[in-house]
Amino acid sequence: RQEILVLTDSTIYSQQYLGPPYVWGFNVLMDNISIMGPNAVITVNGVTYWMGTDKFYMYSGRVETLPSALRQYVFADINKDQSWQVACGTNEGFNEIWWYYCSQNSTVIDKYVVYNYLDRVWYYGTLNRTAWLDSGIRPNPMGTFINGADDLGNPTGTVIYHEIGNDDQSTATPAPIFSYVQSSDFDIGDGHNFGYVWRMLPDVNFNNSSVDNPAVTMYLRPRQNSGSAYQQADLTTTTSANNFTNVPQYNVQEFTGQVYTRLRGRQMAFRISSDGLGVSWQLGTPRIDIRNDGRR
Repeated sequence: RQEILVLTDSTIYSQQYLGPPYVWGFNVLMDNISIMGPNAVITVNGVTYWMGTDKFYMYSGRVETLPSALRQYVFADINKDQSWQVACGTNEGFNEIWWYYCSQNSTVIDKYVVYNYLDRVWYYGTLNRTAWLDSGIRPNPMGTFINGADDLGNPTGTVIYHEIGNDDQSTATPAPIFSYVQSSDFDIGDGHNFGYVWRMLPDVNFNNSSVDNPAVTMYLRPRQNSGSAYQQADLTTTTSANNFTNVPQYNVQEFTGQVYTRLRGRQMAFRISSDGLGVSWQLGTPRIDIRNDGRR
């Protein structure tokens, strides 16, 4: 934007070239703001994003608070004494901005929060990455993590490429990556009636898997009222009928077509997960057959 942004612990300035005799000019863009640490800021497509001490910000010509559905989750469990460790990076292949930080009771980075600036959604997880470099001229992004200490007690680390394959290869023996997506609670109408689910029609593909007949587990988790605990979930394994080991291309995917259930609840949540080696999946639009089933 033909300017340099200067962030302090309370103010953001715009520095612009003016030419002689003053050369540089400074304008206050906004005060009473904050930044978590020196590496908590990143610029993507001309927009600058950063993590403050209690919220997220963005600058696209003006400073704005970045709405976050995970604000309370993140800032209620972050070790601000280790704020200097916060590392920010982009994964432009997936339109993502990542912030790695130390949780409340940790002195090393162990959690992350991600903002997808294309879909404008947030997600989170646990991962130890102390620095990040997007793909750029390299085919894949790179991250570093601490995995031990030398004889003098100094930390030692590893550099690892990301977005390669389907498994965790940060150790000598590849391990499966546990992945899941869970919905918020849904109900019938305003939740006056219980719902009875008798059938579910899965919709998922297993593109880029590297094993034959990959599978995911789908759950329906009911509960009686908003404040009650989830009851016993009805789950099913959805298995692909395709072989991916030696046949990387195919025309039509085949997998478990329908699942019969017996489930009753005023509110329910849907969850899909996998924890197998070589499994890659993408959720489509599953359908659930549900009908009114009384009010008590």
